[in-house]
Amino acid sequence: MDGSPGDGIMSSRSVVQTLPAWLQRRLFEWRRDWQRRHLKDPRWAFLFEPPPPDEWVALDCETTGLNVRQDEIIAIGATRIVGRRLMTRERLELLVRPEREVSADSVAVHRLRAQDVADGLPLCEAMERLLMFIGSRPLVGYYLEFDVAMIDRALKRCFGLTLPQQKIEVSAMYYDWRFRQLPPYQQHDNADIDLRFATILQTLDLPMRDAHDALNDAVMAALAFIRLRELRGEAEAAS
Repeated sequence: MDGSPGDGIMSSRSVVQTLPAWLQRRLFEWRRDWQRRHLKDPRWAFLFEPPPPDEWVALDCETTGLNVRQDEIIAIGATRIVGRRLMTRERLELLVRPEREVSADSVAVHRLRAQDVADGLPLCEAMERLLMFIGSRPLVGYYLEFDVAMIDRALKRCFGLTLPQQKIEVSAMYYDWRFRQLPPYQQHDNADIDLRFATILQTLDLPMRDAHDALNDAVMAALAFIRLRELRGEAEAAS
């Protein structure tokens, strides 16, 4: 999560998924089936296998900027979730060597200077390690759309594919949970719900780690996901 994509979000319909759940599933299944049928390299077939039950991967990237067409990934953080547990020993933390300069503006956000990433992995090696770590597990993140767009661009360049896994947006889960808590007269399309990451963590009574560090951001997203699943279960049990 590199700087501003999600930092200024208040009540955002661009991040929150507004399609009905059944339609989201149908579109995901259609796209995944299309990707499987058009897969050119069989070594990536494992990405399309049924995921391990009750497992996810929380993911975050740091980049040279916010332009998904031009900027580059310079750090990747990921951690596995099993049930209600964050598997802190099952994590991935990579530095990636960019081809372009790391701008002063991005350094001010993630504090990764050119010399810090000079010995990072080549992009395609980092992408291979990431795919091996994820497997077929669904992906979890905050403003995940940006990270996935950056990774997909890299994967297309390296291997001619994009991430086929299910994507779960933490801010969408949080929005749904907060929306149900509003009084009926406030439950409308423009409901005033603060979706900033710091607000989400504070509301969920979760610790705020040093932000804009890829692994820290992945861990915080994972903790929010686990907590929101617990709260959803409690709400369903009470209804």
